[in-house]
Amino acid sequence: MNLPNKLTVARIILVPFFVAALLINFPLNNLAALAIFAAASITDLLDGKIARKRGLVTDFGKFADPLADKILVISALLCFVQLGLCDCVAVIIVLFREFAVTSIRLIAASKGKVIAANIWGKVKTVTQMVAIICVLVMQIVLDIGELGVCLPCCLSNIFFIIGEGLIWVSTFFAILSGVIYVAQNKQFISEK
Repeated sequence: MNLPNKLTVARIILVPFFVAALLINFPLNNLAALAIFAAASITDLLDGKIARKRGLVTDFGKFADPLADKILVISALLCFVQLGLCDCVAVIIVLFREFAVTSIRLIAASKGKVIAANIWGKVKTVTQMVAIICVLVMQIVLDIGELGVCLPCCLSNIFFIIGEGLIWVSTFFAILSGVIYVAQNKQFISEK
């Protein structure tokens, strides 16, 4: 297994640690969750760059890289729903998009074709990761407030609105990239 694929697998391995850090209430748990999520996000940035630069692009990487992104992002969004930080409707839309795109990838794979992610899928992933990181940073600020630092009392509500807005922006890009993906790969879902 080459280095880019190892980075992709590492991203998947980090997911349970991220989920545990986010959901288990311990001092600085949101900071730990942010650190793990940031490390996982960096592997996403590095694996593709290294693969292209060194000529290490593989079918496994084309398939596993977007799958690792989906596992990481959906895990974060589901945890946010559990914690009351995110509307479940946005997560349902993202899940629907991911299942649809994955289904097309599986159909293509059954016909011997591997479909790499396009630029819109990458934009979707970046907006999702930025939204998740922002929500985590806002939770860390609120955690600092619980330690006795004086923060405005309405900050929690403001952060919730900002977080929701960012998640809905990323959901818009999920929808847009999904529609483009289906349009570009409709030959795999037609009966011809």
